Amino acid sequence: MGGLMYLLVLCLGIIMQINHCLSNSMIMKCLPKKHGALFIFGDSLFDNGNNNYINTTIGNQANYPPYGQTFFRYPSGRFSDGRMIPDFVAEYAKLPLLPPYLHPGHPEYIYGVNFASGGSGALSQTSQGSVIDLKTQLSYLKKVKNLFREKLGHEKTKELLSKSVYLFSVGSNDYGSLLDPNSGSLLPVDHQQFVDIVIGNLTNVIKEIYDLGGRKFGLLNLGPFGCYPSIRMLVNNGTEGECIDEISAVARLHNNKLTKMLQKLENQLKGFKYSINDFYSAFSEVMKYPLNYGFKEASVACCGSGCGGNKEYELCDNVNEHVFFDTHHPTEKANQYFAKLIWNGNGSVTWPYNLKQLFEI
Repeated sequence: MGGLMYLLVLCLGIIMQINHCLSNSMIMKCLPKKHGALFIFGDSLFDNGNNNYINTTIGNQANYPPYGQTFFRYPSGRFSDGRMIPDFVAEYAKLPLLPPYLHPGHPEYIYGVNFASGGSGALSQTSQGSVIDLKTQLSYLKKVKNLFREKLGHEKTKELLSKSVYLFSVGSNDYGSLLDPNSGSLLPVDHQQFVDIVIGNLTNVIKEIYDLGGRKFGLLNLGPFGCYPSIRMLVNNGTEGECIDEISAVARLHNNKLTKMLQKLENQLKGFKYSINDFYSAFSEVMKYPLNYGFKEASVACCGSGCGGNKEYELCDNVNEHVFFDTHHPTEKANQYFAKLIWNGNGSVTWPYNLKQLFEI
C-alpha cells in the first residue's frame, strides 16, 4: 500500500510540475538549460506506440507479446524487447521518455513528442491508409506549434522551436516497394529516379520544419537492409542465407544522396545545422563482428521468423546476446549501442556534429 501511495504522490508531483511550466509560461526553465525539446519523426525504428491508436495491420503494430518484455514488462508498441533509440537519446539529453503523439492524455508536449509510425515512409503511398506518413507527421508538429503559441506566445515558441532537435529515421519502407513480394528480388525500375523522389519528399518536410522555426536536425541514414533477417529469409526461401548486396546497394545510394542533400541545405538555409549518423556502417560493423560489441548472434532474430500476433514464435534464451529482436528490428541492447554513437560518436560515424553537440549549439 505504501508503494502505491508513493507512486501516486510521484505522479501528482510530475503533473503539478508540468502544469506549473505551462500555466506560468516557464517551459524554457523546465527544460535542461542548454537546449529545447526533442521531436521524433519516422518509421518502426522510432515508433514508440503511435500505431496502437490507428486502424492498421497487425504487421504494423507491436502491442502484443513478446514485444516490450525486457524493460517495460509489457508491449508498449515499440518494435523491440525494450527501449528504442529515441528513448535513449531522450535520456542522454536529460529529458523524460517522450509520449507517442496519439497517446491520449499528453496534450502539452513540453519536452517534445514522438510522431513516428511503423511502416511509414517519406512517400505518402508507402503503406497508404494503414500508417501515419511523413507529411501527416509534419501536420502534427504544426498542431503542436499552435498549442505552444497559445500557451507561450510567439517569441517563446520561436525560441523553443529553434533550440529543439528534430530527429528522423525514414526511407527503408519506401524501398520495400521495390521488392518483388514473391522472390524478394528488385523490380526493374529506375532506382536512381526512385531514390531522388524519396530524398525530395524528405527534403520538402525538412524545409517546412525550418520554415516553422526548426534549425537543428538529426538523421540516421539507412541500415544495410539487404542483411536484415526479414530480407534474407524472403530471398533465400525461408532460410537466413547470405546478405543480398543488390538490395543494400539501394540503401547506399540513398545514403549518398542524403548526405549531399543536407550539405546543400546547410549552404542554402541560414542557421541550418544537422547531424547525420552513419547507421549503415555502424550496423554493418556490429553484424560482421558481433563479439567485439558484446553480442553472440547477429544473423538470427531472438524471436525467430515470427514475433507474436498471428505468428508462432519461440524466444531465445538470452535476448542480450542478439542484435535483432525480430527479423527487422534491433534488441534494446543494440538500440542502446546505436544511440550512444548517435549521441556522442566521433566524426567517423556521426558528423558534422553528434547529437550532444547539436543540442548544445
